[in-house]
Amino acid sequence: MADHITVPVVQGSGGRRADAAWAPLAEPLFRSLWIAAVISYTGTWMQNVGAGWLMTQLTTSPLMVSLVQAAAAVPVFLVVLPAGALADLVDRRRLLLFTQGWMVVASAALGVLTLLHAVNPLVLLLFTFLLGLGAVMNDPAWQAITPDVVSPARHASAVALNSAGFNVARAVGPALGGIVVAAAGSGWSFLLNALSFFGVILDRKSTRLNSSHLGI
Repeated sequence: MADHITVPVVQGSGGRRADAAWAPLAEPLFRSLWIAAVISYTGTWMQNVGAGWLMTQLTTSPLMVSLVQAAAAVPVFLVVLPAGALADLVDRRRLLLFTQGWMVVASAALGVLTLLHAVNPLVLLLFTFLLGLGAVMNDPAWQAITPDVVSPARHASAVALNSAGFNVARAVGPALGGIVVAAAGSGWSFLLNALSFFGVILDRKSTRLNSSHLGI
Protein backbone atom coordinates (compact mmCIF):
# COMPACT_ATOMS: atom_id res chain seq x y z
CA MET A 1 0.00 0.00 0.00
CA ALA A 2 1.27 3.48 -0.76
CA ASP A 3 2.53 5.52 2.16
CA HIS A 4 0.57 8.55 1.05
CA ILE A 5 -1.97 9.67 -1.49
CA THR A 6 -1.14 12.58 -3.76
CA VAL A 7 -4.12 14.78 -4.48
CA PRO A 8 -3.72 16.99 -7.56
CA VAL A 9 -4.33 20.66 -6.89
CA VAL A 10 -6.01 22.76 -9.58
CA GLN A 11 -4.38 26.16 -9.68
CA GLY A 12 -5.51 29.27 -11.40
CA SER A 13 -8.97 27.99 -12.30
CA GLY A 14 -10.43 31.40 -11.57
CA GLY A 15 -7.92 33.02 -13.89
CA ARG A 16 -8.71 30.54 -16.64
CA ARG A 17 -12.43 31.22 -16.25
CA ALA A 18 -11.76 34.94 -16.54
CA ASP A 19 -9.63 34.36 -19.62
CA ALA A 20 -12.37 32.17 -21.13
CA ALA A 21 -14.91 34.96 -20.69
CA TRP A 22 -12.83 37.24 -22.92
CA ALA A 23 -11.59 34.49 -25.24
CA PRO A 24 -14.03 35.22 -28.11
CA LEU A 25 -12.41 38.65 -28.54
CA ALA A 26 -9.24 36.85 -29.59
CA GLU A 27 -11.04 35.77 -32.77
CA PRO A 28 -10.80 38.56 -35.38
CA LEU A 29 -14.22 38.00 -36.97
CA PHE A 30 -16.08 38.14 -33.68
CA ARG A 31 -13.96 40.98 -32.28
CA SER A 32 -14.53 43.30 -35.22
CA LEU A 33 -18.26 42.59 -35.33
CA TRP A 34 -18.59 42.98 -31.55
CA ILE A 35 -16.86 46.38 -31.55
CA ALA A 36 -18.99 47.52 -34.49
CA ALA A 37 -22.15 46.36 -32.72
CA VAL A 38 -21.27 48.20 -29.50
CA ILE A 39 -20.75 51.39 -31.50
CA SER A 40 -24.05 50.83 -33.28
CA TYR A 41 -25.93 50.22 -30.03
CA THR A 42 -24.37 53.35 -28.54
CA GLY A 43 -25.61 55.37 -31.50
CA THR A 44 -29.10 53.96 -31.04
CA TRP A 45 -29.22 55.11 -27.42
CA MET A 46 -28.00 58.54 -28.50
CA GLN A 47 -30.84 58.58 -31.01
CA ASN A 48 -33.36 57.74 -28.28
CA VAL A 49 -32.21 60.66 -26.15
CA GLY A 50 -32.32 63.02 -29.12
CA ALA A 51 -35.81 61.90 -30.16
CA GLY A 52 -37.24 62.26 -26.67
CA TRP A 53 -35.75 65.72 -26.24
CA LEU A 54 -36.83 66.87 -29.69
CA MET A 55 -40.44 65.89 -29.03
CA THR A 56 -40.46 68.03 -25.88
CA GLN A 57 -39.34 70.94 -28.05
CA LEU A 58 -42.01 70.31 -30.67
CA THR A 59 -45.00 69.91 -28.34
CA THR A 60 -45.97 70.15 -24.71
CA SER A 61 -48.41 67.24 -24.99
CA PRO A 62 -47.50 64.44 -22.54
CA LEU A 63 -49.21 61.97 -24.87
CA MET A 64 -46.98 62.85 -27.82
CA VAL A 65 -43.86 62.65 -25.68
CA SER A 66 -44.84 59.20 -24.42
CA LEU A 67 -45.59 58.06 -27.97
CA VAL A 68 -41.90 58.38 -28.86
CA GLN A 69 -41.13 55.28 -26.80
CA ALA A 70 -44.31 53.60 -28.03
CA ALA A 71 -43.33 54.17 -31.66
CA ALA A 72 -39.99 52.45 -31.02
CA ALA A 73 -41.63 49.53 -29.19
CA VAL A 74 -44.59 48.80 -31.49
CA PRO A 75 -42.42 47.04 -34.14
CA VAL A 76 -41.44 44.46 -31.53
CA PHE A 77 -45.06 43.30 -31.32
CA LEU A 78 -45.62 43.52 -35.07
CA VAL A 79 -42.62 41.84 -36.66
CA VAL A 80 -40.44 40.09 -34.07
CA LEU A 81 -41.72 36.62 -35.01
CA PRO A 82 -41.46 37.13 -38.81
CA ALA A 83 -38.01 38.69 -38.27
CA GLY A 84 -36.82 35.59 -36.43
CA ALA A 85 -38.13 33.31 -39.16
CA LEU A 86 -36.56 35.48 -41.86
CA ALA A 87 -33.17 35.29 -40.16
CA ASP A 88 -33.35 31.49 -40.52
CA LEU A 89 -34.40 31.57 -44.16
CA VAL A 90 -32.16 34.14 -45.85
CA ASP A 91 -28.47 35.02 -45.99
CA ARG A 92 -27.90 36.64 -42.60
CA ARG A 93 -25.02 38.75 -43.84
CA ARG A 94 -27.21 40.30 -46.50
CA LEU A 95 -30.05 40.74 -44.05
CA LEU A 96 -27.72 42.62 -41.69
CA LEU A 97 -26.52 44.81 -44.54
CA PHE A 98 -30.12 45.58 -45.50
CA THR A 99 -31.31 46.39 -41.98
CA GLN A 100 -28.25 48.47 -41.17
CA GLY A 101 -28.65 50.37 -44.46
CA TRP A 102 -32.35 50.89 -43.66
CA MET A 103 -31.44 52.48 -40.33
CA VAL A 104 -28.70 54.62 -41.89
CA VAL A 105 -31.20 56.12 -44.32
CA ALA A 106 -33.86 56.67 -41.65
CA SER A 107 -31.46 58.24 -39.14
CA ALA A 108 -29.75 60.43 -41.71
CA ALA A 109 -33.05 61.63 -43.20
CA LEU A 110 -34.39 62.50 -39.75
CA GLY A 111 -31.15 64.28 -38.89
CA VAL A 112 -31.23 66.40 -42.03
CA LEU A 113 -34.91 67.25 -41.61
CA THR A 114 -34.27 68.22 -38.00
CA LEU A 115 -31.39 70.52 -38.93
CA LEU A 116 -33.64 72.10 -41.58
CA HIS A 117 -36.40 72.59 -38.96
CA ALA A 118 -38.74 70.52 -41.13
CA VAL A 119 -39.82 68.04 -38.46
CA ASN A 120 -43.18 67.95 -36.71
CA PRO A 121 -44.37 65.46 -34.06
CA LEU A 122 -45.91 63.07 -36.59
CA VAL A 123 -42.77 63.02 -38.74
CA LEU A 124 -40.66 62.30 -35.68
CA LEU A 125 -42.94 59.44 -34.67
CA LEU A 126 -42.85 58.02 -38.20
CA PHE A 127 -39.06 57.94 -38.34
CA THR A 128 -38.85 56.56 -34.82
CA PHE A 129 -41.16 53.74 -35.90
CA LEU A 130 -39.04 53.08 -39.01
CA LEU A 131 -35.88 52.89 -36.91
CA GLY A 132 -37.57 50.54 -34.46
CA LEU A 133 -38.66 48.38 -37.38
CA GLY A 134 -35.09 48.18 -38.64
CA ALA A 135 -33.78 47.30 -35.18
CA VAL A 136 -36.29 44.49 -34.71
CA MET A 137 -35.45 43.03 -38.13
CA ASN A 138 -31.74 43.33 -37.35
CA ASP A 139 -31.54 41.69 -33.92
CA PRO A 140 -32.45 38.06 -34.78
CA ALA A 141 -29.90 38.03 -37.62
CA TRP A 142 -27.26 39.50 -35.33
CA GLN A 143 -27.90 36.88 -32.64
CA ALA A 144 -28.01 34.05 -35.17
CA ILE A 145 -24.78 35.05 -36.88
CA THR A 146 -22.71 34.72 -33.70
CA PRO A 147 -22.02 30.96 -34.15
CA ASP A 148 -20.67 31.76 -37.63
CA VAL A 149 -17.97 34.12 -36.35
CA VAL A 150 -16.76 32.33 -33.20
CA SER A 151 -15.62 28.78 -32.49
CA PRO A 152 -18.18 26.43 -30.87
CA ALA A 153 -16.16 26.13 -27.63
CA ARG A 154 -16.37 29.89 -27.15
CA HIS A 155 -19.99 30.37 -28.14
CA ALA A 156 -21.35 30.70 -24.59
CA SER A 157 -18.75 33.35 -23.76
CA ALA A 158 -19.56 35.14 -27.01
CA VAL A 159 -23.25 35.32 -26.09
CA ALA A 160 -22.32 36.74 -22.70
CA LEU A 161 -20.06 39.33 -24.34
CA ASN A 162 -22.90 40.34 -26.66
CA SER A 163 -25.07 41.05 -23.62
CA ALA A 164 -22.23 42.90 -21.91
CA GLY A 165 -21.65 45.02 -25.00
CA PHE A 166 -25.32 45.98 -25.13
CA ASN A 167 -25.26 46.99 -21.48
CA VAL A 168 -22.11 49.06 -21.98
CA ALA A 169 -23.81 50.89 -24.83
CA ARG A 170 -26.94 51.39 -22.72
CA ALA A 171 -24.81 53.03 -20.02
CA VAL A 172 -22.64 55.17 -22.29
CA GLY A 173 -25.06 56.02 -25.11
CA PRO A 174 -27.57 58.18 -23.20
CA ALA A 175 -24.75 60.15 -21.57
CA LEU A 176 -23.11 60.83 -24.93
CA GLY A 177 -26.51 61.59 -26.43
CA GLY A 178 -27.20 64.18 -23.72
CA ILE A 179 -23.84 65.84 -24.35
CA VAL A 180 -24.43 65.99 -28.11
CA VAL A 181 -27.98 67.30 -27.75
CA ALA A 182 -26.85 69.97 -25.28
CA ALA A 183 -23.91 71.01 -27.45
CA ALA A 184 -25.29 70.77 -30.98
CA GLY A 185 -28.96 69.74 -30.94
CA SER A 186 -30.96 66.61 -31.62
CA GLY A 187 -30.24 66.66 -35.34
CA TRP A 188 -26.60 65.85 -34.77
CA SER A 189 -27.42 62.95 -32.47
CA PHE A 190 -29.47 61.48 -35.33
CA LEU A 191 -26.63 61.97 -37.81
CA LEU A 192 -24.11 60.40 -35.44
CA ASN A 193 -26.45 57.46 -35.06
CA ALA A 194 -26.48 57.08 -38.84
CA LEU A 195 -22.68 57.02 -38.85
CA SER A 196 -22.60 54.40 -36.10
CA PHE A 197 -24.24 51.81 -38.36
CA PHE A 198 -21.38 51.92 -40.85
CA GLY A 199 -19.19 49.84 -38.54
CA VAL A 200 -21.38 46.76 -38.98
CA ILE A 201 -21.88 47.48 -42.69
CA LEU A 202 -18.14 47.73 -43.38
CA ASP A 203 -17.43 44.68 -41.23
CA ARG A 204 -19.94 42.53 -43.11
CA LYS A 205 -18.68 43.74 -46.48
CA SER A 206 -15.05 43.11 -45.56
CA THR A 207 -15.96 39.63 -44.28
CA ARG A 208 -17.54 38.86 -47.64
CA LEU A 209 -14.46 40.12 -49.50
CA ASN A 210 -12.13 38.04 -47.32
CA SER A 211 -14.29 34.94 -47.80
CA SER A 212 -14.28 35.43 -51.58
CA HIS A 213 -10.51 35.91 -51.60
CA LEU A 214 -10.04 32.66 -49.66
CA GLY A 215 -12.47 30.83 -51.93
CA ILE A 216 -14.97 30.18 -49.15
